[in-house]
Amino acid sequence: MQANRLKTVFHPLLLCLAVGLGSAQAAPGMVVVGYGGAGQKAQDEAFFKPFSASDGKPLIQSEYNGEMARIKVMVDTGNVDWDVVQIEGPDLLRGCEEGMYERLDWNRLGHADQLIPDAAQECGSAALVWSVAIAYDRNKLAQAPTSWADFWDVNKTPGKRGLRKRAVYNLEFALLADGVKVEDVYKVLSTPAGVDRAFAKLTELKPHIQWWEAGAQPPQWLAAGDVVMTSTYSGRVATAAQNGSPLALVWPGSLYGMDYWAIIKGSRHVDQAKRFIAYANQADAQVDYVKRIPYGPTNKQAAERLAPDLAKWVPTSPQNLNGALSMDVAFWVDHGEELEERFNAWASK
Repeated sequence: MQANRLKTVFHPLLLCLAVGLGSAQAAPGMVVVGYGGAGQKAQDEAFFKPFSASDGKPLIQSEYNGEMARIKVMVDTGNVDWDVVQIEGPDLLRGCEEGMYERLDWNRLGHADQLIPDAAQECGSAALVWSVAIAYDRNKLAQAPTSWADFWDVNKTPGKRGLRKRAVYNLEFALLADGVKVEDVYKVLSTPAGVDRAFAKLTELKPHIQWWEAGAQPPQWLAAGDVVMTSTYSGRVATAAQNGSPLALVWPGSLYGMDYWAIIKGSRHVDQAKRFIAYANQADAQVDYVKRIPYGPTNKQAAERLAPDLAKWVPTSPQNLNGALSMDVAFWVDHGEELEERFNAWASK
């Protein structure tokens, strides 16, 4: 993925203008930043284009890989050339405490009662419910994996494994692979011995890991045969499977949570950004989005309207929640910085 690749849903001239602007000058329209790939293409059709058409103002897209340092530099220098950003829960709460995002007034924004629990936050509004699960190619494995223990077993299934290059997700998966029960993962991880245990388990697999940083990479690597199995955002593989790909997901042991829309402090398009968030929270828009890529909707009315053949791919469907782990956002807010630093040092060795 090329981070910060600007695109516009309107005239190509706006694209040229946006690329030519310095960071100290406002872009010609609100800039919304996501994680790219199939997920952002779905957002473009379900949210970005129809919102721009109804709002009458341009919306420009960009992509990134979740680099919080980049946002912090914008806020600290006052050169804010992004407006709305898709962000993970722990990074949202940590950044909110540090003053990196605009506060949301839900009395004015409205319809918080239509959203699932924890969707309406002080500095963000949930964009989707994601899941990170094991993915594999059914045509290339004689025996399908059923757990993280299978993922770690390179004797049973030789070959490279794909994992995201961050501590978050991987420490949980390592403990599950080491026999920790789903309900005990964060209890164990909250102790120094538990953290050491997780890193020790990761070290076992390290020679066989191929690190991914962009969500589009895992399904590409599976299709190319670069890895035999990988952690992945479920929606990307589910979409591929719906389109006839032999890729499949292992739901037991999956980790799920929410991404959020947040408005960067110092945005020059705050009012437009708030209108966008309100639009993206509507049931009709979310049903359209889930039809394009099956992540979980955050509007309860949207969830009720999903057809069974679509709901089976959604992380929050009852059958997919069986044996799944809910991310402990508070844990990662409290310990994320130190664990990511330790992970980076460990990964670089």
